[in-house]
Amino acid sequence: MNAITIMIASICILMIAYRLYGTFIAVKVLKLNDDKPTPAYTEEDGKDYVPTNRWVTFGHHFAAIAAAGPLVGPILAAQFGYLPSMIWLLVGAVIGGAVHDAVVLFASMRKKGQSLSEVAKAELGPVAGFCTGLAMLFIITITMAGLSMVVLHALERNPWGTFAVGITIPIAMGVGLYHKKTGNLKGAATLGFILIMVGVFIGPSLQNTAIGDFLTLDMNTLAIILPIYAFFAAALPVWLLLAPRDYLSSFMKIGVFLALIIGVFIVNPAIPFPAVTEFIHGGGPVVAGPVWPFISITIACGAISGFHAFISSGTTPKMLDRWSDIKVVGFGAMLVECVVAIMALIAAISLQPGDYFAINSTPEVFATLGMSVENLPQLSQAVGLDLEGRTGGAVTLAVGMTYIFTEVPWFSNLASYFFQFVIMFEAVFILTAIDAGTRVARYLIQDFFGEFYKPLKRVDWLPGSIFASALACIMWGYLLFSGDISSVWALFGVSNQLMASIGLIVGATVILKIADKRWYMLTCLVPLAYLYVTVNYAGYWMVKNVYLNPDATGYSVLNAILSIIMLVLGIIIVVTAIKKWMELWNNPNLKANIKSAM
Repeated sequence: MNAITIMIASICILMIAYRLYGTFIAVKVLKLNDDKPTPAYTEEDGKDYVPTNRWVTFGHHFAAIAAAGPLVGPILAAQFGYLPSMIWLLVGAVIGGAVHDAVVLFASMRKKGQSLSEVAKAELGPVAGFCTGLAMLFIITITMAGLSMVVLHALERNPWGTFAVGITIPIAMGVGLYHKKTGNLKGAATLGFILIMVGVFIGPSLQNTAIGDFLTLDMNTLAIILPIYAFFAAALPVWLLLAPRDYLSSFMKIGVFLALIIGVFIVNPAIPFPAVTEFIHGGGPVVAGPVWPFISITIACGAISGFHAFISSGTTPKMLDRWSDIKVVGFGAMLVECVVAIMALIAAISLQPGDYFAINSTPEVFATLGMSVENLPQLSQAVGLDLEGRTGGAVTLAVGMTYIFTEVPWFSNLASYFFQFVIMFEAVFILTAIDAGTRVARYLIQDFFGEFYKPLKRVDWLPGSIFASALACIMWGYLLFSGDISSVWALFGVSNQLMASIGLIVGATVILKIADKRWYMLTCLVPLAYLYVTVNYAGYWMVKNVYLNPDATGYSVLNAILSIIMLVLGIIIVVTAIKKWMELWNNPNLKANIKSAM
């Protein structure tokens, strides 16, 4: 097996799925009608509700949904071999993820661009709406911890990488100030990118200096710094840090993955990884559980992700110019994210299995696997960093991409620069998600607790903003400080896929109300049935075998409590939804009245 075969076959499958299944969802199931104005027109305010070109909206939506998940999940799941990951990515993205994103976007637009919790309240009732809002607060908190954990392992004892990432903060703020003052977006972005590249290239000169020693940080220190940074990022005006970091990182993501695709075509690396490994039955050093259900929990973004519901019922439904744009933006962007995940998987499985497991296991655990490293000592020397035991996925992606790039003759001596650039590229994207996610968590906290203390509802009330931002950072910061990548990422996976299940529940309800044929509801029910069973079994397995097992590495009573609460919320929402579906199914007149009111 070689990389080009995997890449071309995957892209062809996704293109055919978009053309056929995407059209079926748009035309037959959702019955998208451009004669009706979108919320961007009916609610236009020049701030949030703004009619926007479909490709501009596509760029915003893709940048928002494609954070670190499609980069990290496939790399961690490579433990099971490349075949399970490939199957879940392609089937999950087409049958699950693209449908989920499109129907949630459609459901939100039907309710004037409201959030999923408000849509759930309108479609299923106040109980389901309350549980959905609480679940959204849980998932955004756990997501921040899971993504931040990836940054810790990439920057641990890495002064060059820490400097390259840290320098992006003042650069992004400078770009924001420059853009606000001049209005020149192209000039601001160009200047920002040049300065970031300068930061990467001057990194080696910091080695063995006072600044380098100062930036050589351990995991505990980084676990404190990241939530503090996120607090200020959430409190600062969006144009000063969040927005400029967003578009700077978007340029880098597109550029890096286009370069990786070109690199694969030039190098066409062989795949030394087996299709299936011995760890499919469980007991692996990266993911403790068996291939099912953990392949679908470890790989969330790239296949199906509940985090996308925040975007599909957040900014995007307020921007779409036409209803038919849902196919391009909702269905299409998910498939493009799947391509990103496949390229990340290719980077990981291009490594020798021994090298992969040496990076993603602690030295003590790797010693028990009976494997030996092959290229890792040379790679460590080439990048100037000890690579063993750097779990979390980010380092593996950087090593795999560096290996592919340096096989191109012109770049053979630039391994260290490629490695640190990819580390910086990953960390900047993750920090972008942390910026936006912490701000979203702040809004959710204010909205949730505002039901008990009304002033908190006002997002412009400074004490409330400070309280909510601090509480959000404390919650996910505690999970970050006390967890490990295996337990935190599994907790993120369970909560994230539960959120996707909720999105599919809402989508199924809407389809039952509007569709000409009742069986169209299966477009949501089929992925929902698989995902909901998978989530509940994975949550049960983690609670029993890890979170409440004192002998397990990820032992955590808090994680057990969080998992149980989320699973109970899911049960309440499912029961409420089934009652609603039965009511609609058995009362055709009620369904007809709903259609006529649309």
